[in-house]
Order: sequence, then C-alpha cells, then structure tokens
Amino acid sequence: MIIDTHIHLDDTRYSEDLDEVLSRANRANVSKFIIPGADPKTLLHAIELSEKYKNIFFSVGVHPYDASNYDEEFLIKHINHPKCVAVGECGLDYFRLEGSDDEKKSEKELQAKVFISQINLAKEYSKPLIVHIRDASNDSKEILLKHENFGGVLHCYNADEQLLTLANHNFYFGVGGVATFKNAKKLIQVLPLIPKDKLLIETDGPYLTPHPHRGERNEPAYCSLITEKISEVLNIELKEVEDTTTKNALKLFW
Repeated sequence: MIIDTHIHLDDTRYSEDLDEVLSRANRANVSKFIIPGADPKTLLHAIELSEKYKNIFFSVGVHPYDASNYDEEFLIKHINHPKCVAVGECGLDYFRLEGSDDEKKSEKELQAKVFISQINLAKEYSKPLIVHIRDASNDSKEILLKHENFGGVLHCYNADEQLLTLANHNFYFGVGGVATFKNAKKLIQVLPLIPKDKLLIETDGPYLTPHPHRGERNEPAYCSLITEKISEVLNIELKEVEDTTTKNALKLFW
C-alpha cells in the first residue's frame, strides 16, 4: 500500500477523468490521497472531493504565492472537518521575487507572516504542517526552529542538507517525481541521509511528473515509479519502501 501525501486532485486538470485517475491509482496500490491546501479558491472543491471519496483527505492552507489572499478565519472554519488532516501547504518561496529591493523585502515579510500564522494554527489545532520551501532554506529553517513543539513534512524536499536536522524536530521529508529526473543528482546523494522513519511519498500532481512520463500530467498511479527509484537508490526491497512510507504517513497524518 502507498499513500500519496501531496496530490492536487482539486486541480481542473483532473476534472474530466478523476474516477479513471483514482482507478489507475488503486491498481497501482495507492490507497489514500491528501489534497494540500494551496489556493483558498479551491479549498471548497477539495472538501467536496473528500466527502465524495472515502480515501481522499485534505489540508487547509495557503501557498506562499497566494499569501496576499490569506484568510485565517476561512481556514479555521474548515480545520475541524473530519477529513482535514493537516495545515498547509505553507512556507517561503523566493523563486519568483520581483521588483525593487524594498518590494522584495515586503514580499518576504508577508510570506513569513502568513507562514507563522499557519504554524500557529497547526499548533493550536494539533495538526501536522505541510511545508513548502523554495530558494528560502535558511529563513524557513529559522522560523520552524523558533516555533517548536509541532511537526510536519517538508513537501518536495529540496535536498538542502541543512534541513535534515529538522528530522530531530518531528519533520518528515516528501520525495516525489524529481527523484527520477536526470538532473536530480543532489537529491539522489542526499536521499540515503534521510532517516527511513521520516520518509514520505508524494507526487505533487499534476506537477513534477516522474520519468518516463515527463511532459504529461502527473497522477497518483506514478507513486510506483517513485517508490521504485527509492528502492534502487537505497538498495532495499520495494515492499520495505512501501511499508515504511505508509507507516510514516499514517503516524504523521492519522
């Protein structure tokens, strides 16, 4: 059994054939799905999907790109839903920062404010945190260590070794299709350093489709390609990868 811990099934690219997508996932032994909260405009659809399908769950959160649309009360309204298993995805992303130095500083401050707000929600409501970090490892780590006594997952772990110390603070590491990319040498080098009891599987579909399907829409059935790559890199049986990551996901989210 495999759990896809990060899959945007509320994306419109799944609207036409979601039942087929879930059927293919089932045949590939993927049994549970978590839709991360990224855009407030799609949260209600994620909730609808979780209520329609027993194996779909969701989190409440706002991606750093949508920090200007953050509405804490809206998230609180849905955080106690029985299918809500986490807060996020939230965090820091400096990849698209534009404008003057003052404008970039202002955007960083806004992202940090929204990030910390969601950390506080996770702590208050005893939910794990789904963390998004891109080109912002130092600041993200500083914030996470400053606000301790909670845990979560570093979604799409960026292979920055300094973040590995967060394993000691109840943080897990989400590994997805990037591990199969030809240019993923850094992640492949760091992968054996991740404690096995802190390893999770994710697709981040419809994005980051694993080889040999790059260029196509990603979907949860491709978790099998990710587990196969991890099995190869760590030189362990495929079943061990599946069993370990499933156990980890159940411990963190359920």
